Amino acid sequence: MGYRLTDERSGGTLVYLPAVQALTAALRGEIEGCACLLIDGTCWRDDELVRLGLAGKTSREMGHLPIDGPDGSLAQLPSLGVGRTIFVHMNNTNPVLLEHAPERRTVEERGMEVAMDGLEVQV
Repeated sequence: MGYRLTDERSGGTLVYLPAVQALTAALRGEIEGCACLLIDGTCWRDDELVRLGLAGKTSREMGHLPIDGPDGSLAQLPSLGVGRTIFVHMNNTNPVLLEHAPERRTVEERGMEVAMDGLEVQV
């Protein structure tokens, strides 16, 4: 489930997708060209929670598209022409939460952001 909010004056759109298992064609259509995308960033890797011994299922099996990987959100989102992409709903095991982690640097080098307390968004 997600939300697409449109400012009637500016026409700017914000799409909020806190739990995404896959970027389907229909979902891509909702995201494409939006001013701001708040998207599921639960896990960095698909097997993150399994490798740490915290779950018996992968990220995808629990309904969350991982950020990294050849078909992760980081690889798929740039082609959709989003103005600002912000990862939300991160699990505490996700290394992007660490300011100086290489994973965080990778996200930022791709022009995307990691949500933090106090974040404000304008569309």
